Amino acid sequence: MHWGSIINYRLGGPDPLDGISAYPREEPVPHWHFISFGFSELYEKESKDLERSGYGFELTFRLKRSRAESTPPAWALNLLQNLARYVFDTGNSFARGHYMDANGPIALNVETAIRAVIFDVDPELPGMETPNGRLEFLQVVGVTLDELDAIKAWNGERFLELVKEKTPFLVTDLARGSILENFAIADRIEEGKRREGSSTASLFVGHCEWLVRKVLIGRGMLSVTFGANAVRDLKTVLPARLTHGRELSVSSSTSSIVFVPGDSPRWEITDDGARITLPPALARRFSDALQSRAGEIDFHEVPDAGFGVVKSEIRDRDGKVIEVIG
Repeated sequence: MHWGSIINYRLGGPDPLDGISAYPREEPVPHWHFISFGFSELYEKESKDLERSGYGFELTFRLKRSRAESTPPAWALNLLQNLARYVFDTGNSFARGHYMDANGPIALNVETAIRAVIFDVDPELPGMETPNGRLEFLQVVGVTLDELDAIKAWNGERFLELVKEKTPFLVTDLARGSILENFAIADRIEEGKRREGSSTASLFVGHCEWLVRKVLIGRGMLSVTFGANAVRDLKTVLPARLTHGRELSVSSSTSSIVFVPGDSPRWEITDDGARITLPPALARRFSDALQSRAGEIDFHEVPDAGFGVVKSEIRDRDGKVIEVIG
C-alpha cells in the first residue's frame, strides 16, 4: 500500500514526505515494513552536496502485526511524518545510534511502554547510489524510557546489538516490556556504562541559554538556564561523559554550552558559546542537583556562575501547548 501527499510541504502542505509505502511481511515475525519517500532528492538534484542525496537517507519502520490485520495503522504514518517535520524544520539529520524521545507513547491512544525511538540501518535495504547522490535506509526502532536512559548513558549502537539478540530485524512490538527486565542484558548494559561511559557527544534541547551579567567589580556573572525537559538528559549524560574525560555539548536553536572535564571549575566565553569546566566529582554533584522544576539550581561551585531551570512547553503539530514540564 502507498500513501502520497496531495500538496507539497514547500507549497504549504501538512506532510513533508512525498509518500510512504507499507509492505506486509511474514518473517521473522508478521510485521508491516514502512518505507519513506522524501528525505532524499527524488526528482532533480537541488542541494550542493554532490555525494549525498538530500539528507542522505530514507526512513523505514517495522511494526509487529497480527495475521488478521489487513491495513497498516495510520499512527505509524503520522510517526514518520512527524520525524520528517523535525528534520525539515531544524535541518538536523538522523544516523545510526541517534535517538529521540517521543514525549509520549509513539502510538497515540494506545497503552504502550514504547515512548522513544532509536535509529539503525535497515537489515534488508543496503545503501544505494542514485543520480542525485548516495542514500542509506535508516530503520526507526521503538524503545522504552528506561532503555532510552541506558542508550544515553552508554552507546546506542552497542545497545542495538544487544537488542538484536532477542529481536531479529528489530521489529517494534507495542506490547513488549523493557529489555532491562532481562537481568543478564541489564548487567551487560551496566558493565558497558561503567567501562565506556556515554557516546552521546551533544544534546539538542528545547531551551538552553546563557548570558553574562555585568557587575561592579570583575568580569561579570555567568547565568545559565535549561528547560525542565532537558534536565533528564543532562542528569544522565553529563556525568557519564565528564567522568570519562569527554566533553558534552548542549545546544538549542539560540545558544550553545560545552561542558569540559578539568582540574578546577571555571567558565569562559568563546566564539562558539560558553565553556564550563567541571572536575568529575563536581560533574556528579551538578547532576545530582539538577531537578525538572523551575527555579535556581542549588549548585555554586563554579566561581561567578549561577544555574537555573525554566518551564518547558510541549506543543503538538499545530503549536498548541499539550503539556507543561516544571
